[in-house]
Amino acid sequence: MTRAHPWSYHEAIRYLSARAGYDRGFVANPFGDEGAGLERTRHLLALVGNPHQQYPVVHIAGTKGKGSTAAFIATIAHAAGYRTGLYTSPHLHTFRERFQLDHQPLAPDVFATLLQELASANEHLAAAHPDLGEATAFELTTALAFLAFARADVDIAVIEVGLGGRLDATNVVLPTVAAITRIGFDHMHILGNTLDAIAREKAGIIKPGRPVVSAPQAPEAAAVIIATAAQQNALLWLGDRDWHVRGTPEAFTYVGPGGQLEGLRSGLLGQHQVENAGVAITIAHSLSQQGIDVPDTAIRHGVAAVRWPGRLEVVQERPTIVLDAAHNRESAQALATALCTHFQWTHLTAIIGLARDKDLLAFLTPLLPLCTRLIAVPTHSPRIRAPEEIVEVARQLRPHVDAMTAPSVAAALALAREQAGVDDLIVATGSLTVVAEAREALGLASADPDERALLG
Repeated sequence: MTRAHPWSYHEAIRYLSARAGYDRGFVANPFGDEGAGLERTRHLLALVGNPHQQYPVVHIAGTKGKGSTAAFIATIAHAAGYRTGLYTSPHLHTFRERFQLDHQPLAPDVFATLLQELASANEHLAAAHPDLGEATAFELTTALAFLAFARADVDIAVIEVGLGGRLDATNVVLPTVAAITRIGFDHMHILGNTLDAIAREKAGIIKPGRPVVSAPQAPEAAAVIIATAAQQNALLWLGDRDWHVRGTPEAFTYVGPGGQLEGLRSGLLGQHQVENAGVAITIAHSLSQQGIDVPDTAIRHGVAAVRWPGRLEVVQERPTIVLDAAHNRESAQALATALCTHFQWTHLTAIIGLARDKDLLAFLTPLLPLCTRLIAVPTHSPRIRAPEEIVEVARQLRPHVDAMTAPSVAAALALAREQAGVDDLIVATGSLTVVAEAREALGLASADPDERALLG
C-alpha cells in the first residue's frame, strides 16, 4: 500500500497524523512501553541502512534552552563551513521546520519521499516484530531526520531530544558530544517530581567514553550528571565549574576548555541565552578536540548570527511587540527578567495561552506583576487551556489586573494594538502555538491549513 504511488506531502502528513495522539504524539511519551520505543526506532533505522551512524552527532537534552542551544551550535557549525542538519521539535508554522539543512526546512517532496520509504519499513517492522508493533509518529519523524541528513551528506547533525532523554527515540545515537542544558520542572507527570529524578532521565543521553557538556545546574541535578558521567567514563564539562560566561547578550566573555573569548554578542535576547551560548561554545571546543575543527571566528560569527523565531523575538516597535514561547515556571521567570532588562514601557499587555498540562499558577506568578492588562486566548492546539480559567487564576493572583478573554490570538493582537500607545509593550506568550498564530496574524509567516487540520 505504501508503494502504490509517490506520496504527496499531505499524504505523508496524513500517515503521521494517523499514528499520533496526546500520549503517542509527535513528541511522544516514551514511558508507556518502557524502552520499546527505542527498540522500534533501532529496528526501523536498521531497515533503511542505519543513517544515524553515518555522520557526527551533537545530542542535546535539557528542560530549558535546548532548542536555542541547538540553534547556536548549528549556526556555529555552518559558519565553520560544515553542511549541517538540525532536528528540533516542536515547530511554529510547518512540520518541515523540524528538519533543517543549513537553516532551510526540508522540501515537501523530499519529506514525502523519505516518509513513504519509512512507512514501507514500518510495515516490515510490524510484521517481523509484532510484539513491538508500528513506530509512533515521533519515532518515524526521528528516523526521517536521520535519513534526510544521511541522504544530504551532512558533515554534522544537531539532534534535540524530544522528551526526557533516556528513553527518547533520539537516544539511539552514539554522539560525538552530548549536552544537557539547564534542568528544571517540566513534564513532571512523566519525568518525576524532583530535580534529581528529572536529571536521571536527561543524563540518560550520556554514553560510555563520549564527552558531555552541561549548563550550570542546581546541586541535585549536578550531582546526578557528575555521577552518571563518572559511571560512563565520559569527560564532563560542567558550567560554572569547567567553563564560565559573564556579561550580557550585547557583550559577554567565555572562559573554558578552548581558552577565553571576549566581546561576544548573542543574536538572541535574554540573559539565559548567554548561558545557552556558553553550552554551544563548549560543544564547539569539544568538537575541535575530536578533529572537527571549529575556529574561534566561526564561534564568534555563529553566536551573533543565530536566529530562533519566537524566542524573545521583537516583531514591531512603537508599540513594541515581543513574541516568546515561554511555557513553564522557569521560562516565565526568564521572560520576566528579560523584559525588565531589555525593554521599557508605560503599559504592558500580555496575550497568554497555555497548555492544560502546564502549571498555570507558577507560569503567571512572575509575569502578572508586570502587566497592566492580560488577554487570555485559545489556539488551534487541542491541548490549550480554556481562556476563562487563565482569567480566573489571574484575578485570584492579582485582583485588580485588567484580565479578559479574546476569541483568538489575532483578535487579541488587534485589541492590544488598538489600545496601545507608542511607548507600550505587547507580549504574546504561553506556548509555541500562541507565538505561531501571532506571527501569522502579523503577516510574518503563513501556515498550511490542510497540514494544520491534519495535525490538530
